[in-house]
Amino acid sequence: MPDDSFLVGLIGSGIGPSLSPALHQREADRQGLRYLYRLLDIDPLGLPPEAVGDLVRSARDLGYDGLNITHPCKQLVIEHLDALDPQAEALGAVNTVVFDGGRAVGHNTDVTGFAASFARGLPDAPLERVVQLGAGGAGAAVAHAALTLGAERITLVDAQPERAAALAASLAAHFGPGRAAAAGPDRLPALLTGADGVIHATPTGMAAHPGLPLAAELLHPGLWVAEVVYRPLETELLRTARAIGCATLDGGGMAAFQAADAFRLFTGREPDSAAMLADLAALTGAAATTTP
Repeated sequence: MPDDSFLVGLIGSGIGPSLSPALHQREADRQGLRYLYRLLDIDPLGLPPEAVGDLVRSARDLGYDGLNITHPCKQLVIEHLDALDPQAEALGAVNTVVFDGGRAVGHNTDVTGFAASFARGLPDAPLERVVQLGAGGAGAAVAHAALTLGAERITLVDAQPERAAALAASLAAHFGPGRAAAAGPDRLPALLTGADGVIHATPTGMAAHPGLPLAAELLHPGLWVAEVVYRPLETELLRTARAIGCATLDGGGMAAFQAADAFRLFTGREPDSAAMLADLAALTGAAATTTP
């Protein structure tokens, strides 16, 4: 008989506002499963990000079926896993760990989640020149998704230039020369002047990290702006972009679709992605929005 009881969790920093527990548990309720989703927040635990390996081992020993991994542990967790699926290995970032016969196997559902959300929310957005802010774990996933969707060239800007350069080199090796490049924050004005769109993939704008990730005056109506942050659903970046006429995509779709993909990995059951998207809208009090 298939399992109908699951214990999973989320490891990260400042994850109290996360909607992942509710998204997973609502889908489990629809499917008649017993499902417990625990938050393992390193901040109240007083642990550094490097403790992610100890938490993964403890969860495995305690009988967890799997874990979601978020900022700032998506890359740090890799050395503590027994295997990676090809997509997570190519990205160098993991957001889902499945315990399989005592082995911890890393996956990445951020890629498929962002791709599904972008295709749904900004289906006609031009993709010749894309600027992305952030080259960490989430940044690796969404850059990979953008290039898979057909972006001709993506330029990565990160507060750690070496991180942006490493990701650009990895993407170029995977997708071909010239498809990805790195640039310093000082080049943002020139880059955005000629860009089709901006992907934001840093924690700035989250409830615990309010603010704008770039100077507001750098935005212009010719840009589309896609956000990864979903709590709050309307970040200051999206508010500012909409006010000047940019097409925008909030992070809600990515959150719902990546949760659906993780649920499938944890349970082996097919989730109702449309229902999970509606759940996210209900939980945030507003529909995941796109402005044309």
